[in-house]
Amino acid sequence: MAHDGLVLRSLSPQRRRFVMVVIAMVSITMVALMAVVLRSRPDPVTPVPQSQPGPVLLVPGYGGSTSALDVLASSLSDAGRDVTVVSLAGDGTGDLREQVEVMDEAVRATVSRTGAASVDVVGFSAGGVIAREWVANSGGGSVARRVVTLGSPQHGTDVATLAAAVTPSSCPTACEQLKPDSDLLRSLNAGDETPAGPVWVSMWSTSDQLVVPPESASLEGGVNFSVQSVCGPSEIEHGDLPRTPSVIALTMFALADAVPVTPTADDC
Repeated sequence: MAHDGLVLRSLSPQRRRFVMVVIAMVSITMVALMAVVLRSRPDPVTPVPQSQPGPVLLVPGYGGSTSALDVLASSLSDAGRDVTVVSLAGDGTGDLREQVEVMDEAVRATVSRTGAASVDVVGFSAGGVIAREWVANSGGGSVARRVVTLGSPQHGTDVATLAAAVTPSSCPTACEQLKPDSDLLRSLNAGDETPAGPVWVSMWSTSDQLVVPPESASLEGGVNFSVQSVCGPSEIEHGDLPRTPSVIALTMFALADAVPVTPTADDC
């Protein structure tokens, strides 16, 4: 420091002022960068108790159809669960990160209405990707007890790639984000595929023709299985997942009090 002071005093007044301005600017820049780094750190996650099921939020898939979840919603309600079907913004084909904000608002409203300490989430198709983005980057890890995904293209679908290549106009933002090489999915799948907080369960149908390959739904660190591997051979198309009795039974199994494990045929 003394040497630096001697160097400064040896400079002309004009050059000394210039050096001091540069030092001040560097210091301000470093402080600003540190502030950005601190703000970008995710909030610490406090997992909620697994033994206390809360209300269930159902998140629709690409296109935002809530009617596709009617049978599942009714079945969960009949079983005594409080159920909210999230209505996505616009036509459900816009930026999935914007849909995360819609989902977060629905979660906050549900928690406020019920006074629950946590929620369970079931994401159908792209709804499972929305749910994972919510847990990873929007504080959902300290609110969600379970996240169950049904036929969700967690690693993308070749159908989106084909649509973008053949008829780009038919592949809006959400479609682009469901391509295997999209920025969104690369970010979600870099490192831990199951963000801290909830227990993750992913199921899919081997006969799914929209999520290609169907195993794209698998999440490292979660409970993963195809419906057929548990309940035997069946032809369950993508859109039939949330209204097929075996899938509904397996969803209820995944949302029960006990921490879920890979189900058996008795759970179908």
